[in-house]
Amino acid sequence: MASLDHPGSPGWTGPISQCTPRTRQEVLPSGPDLPCPGPEEHLEAQDSPSSNSSMTTRELQEHWQREKSGWRHVKLLFEIASARIEERRVSKFVMYQVVVIQTGSFDSDKAVVERRYSDFERLQKALLKRFGPELEDVAFPRKRLTGNLSAETICERRLELRDYLRLLYAVRAVRRSREFIDFLTRPELREAFSCLRAGQYARALDVLGGVLPLQEKLTAHCPSATVPVLCAMLVCLRDLERPAEAFAVGERALQRLRARESHRYYAPLLDAMVRLAYALGKDFASLQGRLDDSQLRRPTHRGFTLKELTVREYLS
Repeated sequence: MASLDHPGSPGWTGPISQCTPRTRQEVLPSGPDLPCPGPEEHLEAQDSPSSNSSMTTRELQEHWQREKSGWRHVKLLFEIASARIEERRVSKFVMYQVVVIQTGSFDSDKAVVERRYSDFERLQKALLKRFGPELEDVAFPRKRLTGNLSAETICERRLELRDYLRLLYAVRAVRRSREFIDFLTRPELREAFSCLRAGQYARALDVLGGVLPLQEKLTAHCPSATVPVLCAMLVCLRDLERPAEAFAVGERALQRLRARESHRYYAPLLDAMVRLAYALGKDFASLQGRLDDSQLRRPTHRGFTLKELTVREYLS
């Protein structure tokens, strides 16, 4: 369909990337802070040392000191780089391009996702339900009954949504929340794991490779959060007969599971790595030893393979 001469016309689908608002207020995220274990660290809860662990108090303290030394200070900047009108059979809406950049150094892996206003609206409702009092000073762009597709409205809303994301990121509990992280990553992750389940490994790998840098930026305080994605990439690469690349990705995943033998991916990942190492002619004895030790400490009635675990991700 050919683009018409002006935004807002029926069928116009071109990008809207430049606008000059009447008023503009810069809202920057707060400075970096060092995360520490707390109730909001839900991403870390599934594989942190439990109260039933055999670790002594001193060992637990040493464990958290090691963890803190591995945490990186990450400060992110959010931009709404452009917008476009998407036309479906019975509706038209605006898709906003969200760009996430790590500040402080050149970021070659800037992340780009597209979301519509209704996605932002769902995020706001979920966050208000959980963090109501903490969001009193966070302004959400008001809903408009008419004129949503006009160039002026789209440009104003781009800036409003940008400031909204920056204000959310400034709230420590919010930026680490499942709701905020899912808003920026879950649609792409669901698509990728759906492709994996369908055997579309090349497409799954492409989507996973695009979302992984963003997930790493958002979960720098919790390195193990990216393990399912890395393991899914390993499965895709292995089934695409690219074992050397699969092994390299598996090494990255194992690095994120240091002192995490209780993690559900630990033993299946080691088992896959042993097989890859053997196929590649690498020394697999140390990997096999770690796997044997893990199975002795945490025997299971039925262990899932790495592929069986990955295909169960993002089903709901």
